[in-house]
Amino acid sequence: MKTEVTVFCPATVSNVGPGFDLLGFALENPGDEIVVRRNDIGELRLINESGIDLPMDPSKNIASISAVSLLEELNITDGFDLIFTKKIKPGSGIGSSAASCVAAVVGINEILGSPFSTPQLLPFAMEGEVFASGSYHADNIAPALLGGFTLIRGYDPLDIKHLPFPDDLYCAIIHPDLEFKTKEGRELLPKNIPLKTALIQAGNLAGLVAGLTTNDHALIGRSITDVFAEPIRSKKLPEFEKLKKLTLEEGALGTGISGSGPSLFSLCRSEDIATSVAELMKRHFADHNIKSEYYISTVSQAGCRITG
Repeated sequence: MKTEVTVFCPATVSNVGPGFDLLGFALENPGDEIVVRRNDIGELRLINESGIDLPMDPSKNIASISAVSLLEELNITDGFDLIFTKKIKPGSGIGSSAASCVAAVVGINEILGSPFSTPQLLPFAMEGEVFASGSYHADNIAPALLGGFTLIRGYDPLDIKHLPFPDDLYCAIIHPDLEFKTKEGRELLPKNIPLKTALIQAGNLAGLVAGLTTNDHALIGRSITDVFAEPIRSKKLPEFEKLKKLTLEEGALGTGISGSGPSLFSLCRSEDIATSVAELMKRHFADHNIKSEYYISTVSQAGCRITG
């Protein structure tokens, strides 16, 4: 019987333009690494070795909240340590909370002998995400757990579909040294939208799904447009529309805000283009006296996995 496992869970891009709460994909890097092990004190204990400031009260840590929901479902009172060794910076917009929630439940499930299948872990992981964002959404959780592009067709009941996508897609992620809280970002959004806006958004989402599944890069590019959340969230980013235009001129298929921000993503057809786009975005933020870091990644077919 296993007593300790190491878990890696990838960062994710959510919304992906028009897919608010409905579409997301997994990255190869960066990600969270958590060591999960049994302890003999009968409690859930948090240990932070990541160098990132994290809440250490189990009642306020999203990973432990997800872990507790799984253990309570099984009526198990065993103790576990969650040791954070690598951590995506919270508030970055690339699924920091989702990665922690998913890694915790995957690790505990593995040690317990996998009483749940991987897809069955989704509701437990989502409990922590609800605490973090104040809403029930899976566009980070699903790709973090399952990998690839995931479409959440509906939430009641939860209905998730893997989407095929072109194998030449690369993603440039730029993370400016800003912090946007997901919960605060959601509170800024309107509760109702005009019919015209809804139709444009629905058309773009349908076009993006069609482009991904048919390898139509031009359609993908035309469809990565968000007329709902992005116009509001982009106001906190300097010269956002100018930057988008520059990335397209550099060869990106499309650029948008990852999650609620501040990170931006650009889908590109090669690693070279993605690198050029990322460097352009870094220069843009430097011109506005904002430090940033970037990542170049393929879309990961693999989600959260046991690595040791």
